[in-house]
Amino acid sequence: MSAIPPPTPNSTDEAIEKNDAFQVDIEDSVVQKLADRRTKFALLSTEAKLATDAEHAMTLREAIKLYPKAIFWSMFLSMAIAMEGFDIVLIGSFFAFPAFTQKFGVLQKDGVTYQIPAPWQAGLANGARVGEIFGLFLNGIIAEKIGFKKTMILTLAALSGFIFIPFFAQRIEVLEVGTLLMGVPWGVFQTLTTSYASEVCPVALRGYLTTYVNMMWGLGQLIASGVLRSLLKRDDQWAYRIPYALQWMWPVPLIIGISLAPESPWWLVRKGRNDDARRALRRLTSTESETDIDNTISMMRHTNELEREIGAGTSYWDCFKGVNLRRTEITCITWLIQSASGASMMGYAVYFFKQAEGMDTDVAFDFSISLYAVAMVGVVIAWFAMTYLGRRTIYLSGLSAMFITLFAIGCVGLAPQTSKGPSFATGGLLLLFTLCYDITVGTVAYSIVTEMPSTRLRTKTIVLARNLYNVQGIINGVITPYMLNPSEWNWKGKAGFFWAGTCLLCLTWTYFRLPEGKGRTYGEMDILFEQGISAREFASAVVDPFAVGGHVPHVEQNDDEKE
Repeated sequence: MSAIPPPTPNSTDEAIEKNDAFQVDIEDSVVQKLADRRTKFALLSTEAKLATDAEHAMTLREAIKLYPKAIFWSMFLSMAIAMEGFDIVLIGSFFAFPAFTQKFGVLQKDGVTYQIPAPWQAGLANGARVGEIFGLFLNGIIAEKIGFKKTMILTLAALSGFIFIPFFAQRIEVLEVGTLLMGVPWGVFQTLTTSYASEVCPVALRGYLTTYVNMMWGLGQLIASGVLRSLLKRDDQWAYRIPYALQWMWPVPLIIGISLAPESPWWLVRKGRNDDARRALRRLTSTESETDIDNTISMMRHTNELEREIGAGTSYWDCFKGVNLRRTEITCITWLIQSASGASMMGYAVYFFKQAEGMDTDVAFDFSISLYAVAMVGVVIAWFAMTYLGRRTIYLSGLSAMFITLFAIGCVGLAPQTSKGPSFATGGLLLLFTLCYDITVGTVAYSIVTEMPSTRLRTKTIVLARNLYNVQGIINGVITPYMLNPSEWNWKGKAGFFWAGTCLLCLTWTYFRLPEGKGRTYGEMDILFEQGISAREFASAVVDPFAVGGHVPHVEQNDDEKE
């Protein structure tokens, strides 16, 4: 008995009749060329179409019922990203943490307070970014060679060792080395968890499971802020050592769980291990139908063959060739927007409130906890929005709201800082900005960056995108401390004007360049990009990647061809 509902007949014709959609001509596409040369590809097309139609007909409820194990394993691996969220908050929040600044900071002119110098603030923040860049590039190479599971286990083991360095650090230089080394496995977690989520679930679940990664990021940040808040009254070395030690609670359970998880069936298909891919898919789905599993594997093989014919290799250089150049641009700029649209003001929330706006340390940490709680709520709201709205629509709306909020923060920064009124107004606007960000750009980007690349280049394209994000993060890590530090530029809330300008640039690019990927299979995305469909026409384009000469070929199946 098949657990997948039958496809709706004549769905392509009905889609065109319902609205202003148009049919994408594939007469001269790679589909036709492959079908003309290879009989086996025609067989793959027949089975792959059945799986594709079934995915399009699948509702969210049916997908949850059919893929509960895929949901579990995707959510489990995504827990690794909570580690990065936890650690990143430690770095930024320690700059306003009394025990930490007394140990590693410099006594100020008042003879009472301590500050981490702006160059070292930038160095610590950017040390993690530099480590992540190395980790990301290594991930793009290693994960494609040995698989997602082994890569995750190796990096988790390495992180367990690297944590000893900051835990025992007595000098800020040693702390810098430890932060840089820990950044390497964090870089792996940044992309591998998202790629895995996109490869173990059907289209109906793809947006939810890939964006769940952002919720885990928020959870890690929330836990870190809560831990730091509880230790504010301590004035000994354990005030900052305990948070570092708590990082050891993550790796061991994750290593044990990941060793039991199934490998990505898409990766196994790319390696030609089709039988292993079937076994992995059986562990991800609750269907009892071998036909459904075979059809889904055929869809993966069909997409892989399309991309090989289009010219999608598996090296970093291939990301910049032909059609893939546009896909790489979209993926990279989409993730860059997360960092370039003002998010760094959230990352420095505690320091901003305490130093730039004069709030007490206790109140500043309470505000930061509120920010991270709002971030997690934003992800849940984003899930409801994604059910009814496209990724492009959500992105455009979010950037518009963020621009208005940042501009308002800048205006508040112009008010005289003679009372705490402007401080709390800025805090409230940052809460609103965080909510807008996490409902839209902060969450939906994780779905977009997995949908835009080809499957053969997905990991490497996401690596390039995340590294561009990290480069922007390094820039943010240099300029933001100077913007907010009282002894440097001392912009305070007026920094909102700067980020409103960059946000407007991001909004302009999104309108002209970001296509809609909601509801599309990876094979359909391949054809849309190959045929050069413009970003604003993706949503209305109707494409059948299996039609050859106006029809889907039917070929008698035999065991040799199936393998």
